[in-house]
Order: sequence, then C-alpha cells, then structure tokens
Amino acid sequence: MSEMLRTGRAMAVATVVSRITGFVRSLVLIAALGLGTRLMDAYTAANVTPNTIYELVMGGALASVIVPLLVRQASRPEADLFAQRLLSLVVYGLGAVVIVTVVAAPLIVDATVSGFKPSQRHLAVLFTRFFMPQILFYGVSATLAAVLNARGRLTTPLWAPVANNLVVIGTGLAFVLVGGTGGATSLSTAQTLLLSIGTSAGVAAQMAVLAVAGRRAGFRFRLHADPRGIGVRRIAAMAAWTLASVAAAQAVFVVSTNLASHAGQGMLSVFTNASMVFQLPYAVIAVTVMTSVLPRMSRAAGRSDLAGVTADLSRSLRLTGVALAPVAAALIVLGPALTTLMFRHGGTSLEAARLAGQTLAVYGFALVPFAGYQIMLRTFYALGDTRTPALVSVGVSAATAASALVAAQVIGGARLVFALAGCTGLAYAGGLVAAALLLRNRLGRVDGHRLLDTHLRTLAAATAAGLAAAAVARAVDAPFGAGPSSAAVVIVAASAAGGLLYALAARILGVAEVRTLTSALRLG
Repeated sequence: MSEMLRTGRAMAVATVVSRITGFVRSLVLIAALGLGTRLMDAYTAANVTPNTIYELVMGGALASVIVPLLVRQASRPEADLFAQRLLSLVVYGLGAVVIVTVVAAPLIVDATVSGFKPSQRHLAVLFTRFFMPQILFYGVSATLAAVLNARGRLTTPLWAPVANNLVVIGTGLAFVLVGGTGGATSLSTAQTLLLSIGTSAGVAAQMAVLAVAGRRAGFRFRLHADPRGIGVRRIAAMAAWTLASVAAAQAVFVVSTNLASHAGQGMLSVFTNASMVFQLPYAVIAVTVMTSVLPRMSRAAGRSDLAGVTADLSRSLRLTGVALAPVAAALIVLGPALTTLMFRHGGTSLEAARLAGQTLAVYGFALVPFAGYQIMLRTFYALGDTRTPALVSVGVSAATAASALVAAQVIGGARLVFALAGCTGLAYAGGLVAAALLLRNRLGRVDGHRLLDTHLRTLAAATAAGLAAAAVARAVDAPFGAGPSSAAVVIVAASAAGGLLYALAARILGVAEVRTLTSALRLG
C-alpha cells in the first residue's frame, strides 16, 4: 500500500503541475482571445478537433488494449521490437489520417459547429488545417507514454504536457504583444500563423520530451518499414469494441458542440471551458489512480487473481471518492466564483465568466460518479474485456445524446448549456450503476457493502462541508461585490470553512480513507 501511495503521490504532483500550467495556458488564451467571443469559439472548435479524431482513431484502443499488451510483453526479449513495430504502425496510420483530415477540414467544421457565421467558419477551417498534424503528435506521444508505463516509468509521461503548455502560453503572450485581441473580426496573416503554428508546436514539444525520456529509459525510437509481427489482427479485433464506444462518444461531442454553437454567441467556449475545469480534479486524482493501478490489475488478471483485481478496484474507488467528494461540493457551491477568478480577464465579460461557473456547478454533481465509472471501465480493460465496457459506453453516449436533443427542444439560450452538463452527469450515473452490476457478475464481488458504506459517510461529510461553504460564501460575497478580487476572497474563506468541516465530519463518521490520504502526503 505504501509503495502504491508513494507512486500515486509522485504522479499526483506531476499531474498537478501539468494541470496548473494547463490552467495558466487557458487563462492566457482566454485573456488574449476572450471567453465568449467569435474568435475564441473558432479557435476552440478547431483545437478540440484533432483530439476528437485522435480519440476516435486510436486513443480508446491505446487505453484499453495497447497498455495491457505492452505490460505483458515487457518481460520478453522481443519487447523493444514489439514496441518499435507498434510505433511504426501508429506513425504510418495516423500520418494518413492527417492528410485526409487536412483536405476534409471544411466538412469537419460544418459537421461539428454548424451554427458559425461565414467569417467565423472560414477562420475555424483555417485553424483546423494547421492543427490536424497534432493527431500524429498525440499518437506518437501516447505510444511512447505507454512504453514508459510498461517499463514502470509511470511519472515521467505526466510531466510531458508541461512542455506543451509552456509553448502555448508563450504563443498566447506573443499574440497579445503583436496586437491581437479577442474582439478582432479578422486576423492578419502573421497573427493567424502565430496562433496556428504555436499551438501545434506545443504538442510537438510534448512528443519530443517523451522521445527523450524513452531514449533514457533504453527504448530506441526506430521506425520499421514493415510493422507487421505484432498481431495487428488481434489488436484490431480487441480494439473494435473500443472503437465503437469512442465513435459513440464522439457522436455525443458533435451533438453537444452543435447545440452549444446554436445556444448563442460564445456559448461553445463557455461550455468547453466549464468542462475543462470539471476535468481538472478528475485528472489529478482519478487518472492518477487509474494510471498507477491499471498495470497492477493487468498483472493480477494475467495470474487469474480476481481477488487481487477486486481489492485494487475497491481501494481505487474508495480513495478516489473520498478525495473528490469535497471538490465536487466546492464546484457546486463556488462554481461562479471560481470561473470569475480564472476567466474574468482581458476580453472576457463578467456574464460569460459566471455562465461558465453555473455550468461548472451543474457538472459538480457528476464528478464522483464520472470518476467511479471510468475506474470501472479500466477494470474491464485490465481483464482483457473490451466488449463489455464498449457496450456500457455506447449506452451512456446514447442516453447523453438523446437527453441533450430533448433538452434542446424545450430549453434555449444559455440555459441549454446548463442542461447539456446535467444530461452528461445523469448518463454517467446510470453508466456507473450498469458497470458495477456487470463487474460484480464478472468478479463475483466488488466489495459493494464496504464501498456503499464509505461513500454514504463521505456524502454526509461533503454535504455538511458544502452547506458551511455556501453560508460563508453568502456572508462574504455581499460586502465585496463582483470581480476577480472579491471572488478570490469568497473562495478562500468558503474553502477554508468547508475543508475544515469536511475533515472533522469525516473523522467523526469514521471515514478511514481520509487518514490513508493524509498518510500518503506525509510519505517520504
């Protein structure tokens, strides 16, 4: 346990630094381009497209298939050759995808953000074409990270995004220095090239860091003209189910972005940035746990040690739930204050910042269910089962898309963005229940009584903390008014009150995992 916690702490530190620099990156871009502006919406729509296509083509398969395969190959003499051929396959396949998507950029923009005006569409298409090489950079980066994880280098890949963030921060600052503003209706050639090339250069820098780290770990970045010999058909068969689930998730993305683009000017960037803030605590805590536990689960599953898989699953869910519950309460209570502090700079209006915060507050209810759902899906992957989580994911995606389309028929304007966040949360809660029932059938047990007891105690403590934070926020907010400085005062005061009460209530209620987390912070 102590080794797991030490590794988890090191990974959490790397993730926190990465996410902090990511936040600074977002703040610089928002200050430069303006939250709620047409320029920011065009940039956002184009910049998320490479991630979306990468996830559709490869990202899901990497998490569900490639990492377990590399872990099982790691002890074999031909492990390096297997990884090199895999990397070659990724380079050739994604290189072809980049060429196709650059040509098809106008069609992609029309499919994802049909609500854009002609001038905004033109800019989104231009950005999209420059951003498409990121698909290849992401694929190579993810494969190198998987190789490092299989070699036990779990922390190193988490530092690589810092390079990406620093490059894009420099790009945003340079854009301001050359006279760029979010209110601009058109960009000069130099400004367009700066934003386009600088953003993609960040992802290239991330890839370069991982290549250097792989070399230091003894892995040679070498491409093979013939990448066969790694069981491509087997990998494709295993990844087929994951591809179906990722395709369903991307369909939800298309539906959501289209609806947000019709909700009003700037609503796409409001929705996207609220989602980004929601992902931060999940990435710092849940992703850290999943990254450290997946290789352990894969090895336990390889030994047919289902009891070991269940123990890791239970521990992961309990620690994650206890750590995320007070964060969820903070997002619900302090959402508008948080986004006012983060986004109310440069060309961002107070209204846009608060709309993002209200959307974030709705997302807060989904934080713990979403993290638990993702951990359970990774457990299926560790067991070598990609079919079951794919079916669950397709069901969750279908529920999200259907409820979002229904909501769009009865809700309009900014409130539609709140509804989209709520639809997402409800769908993930349903997916959590379905995944738990299916895992119980597969493993025989999931330590359900202990999990339920811990989460009910945690919920009680988090509710008390949230109520206290809300009372303090209301009392402090009145004399200070609006703006980033007053938001900072509210956040500090409410967080202190809520955090202290959560720790006290958790101790009174006997939530043992709080002590475990505290001990992890003290481990040397």
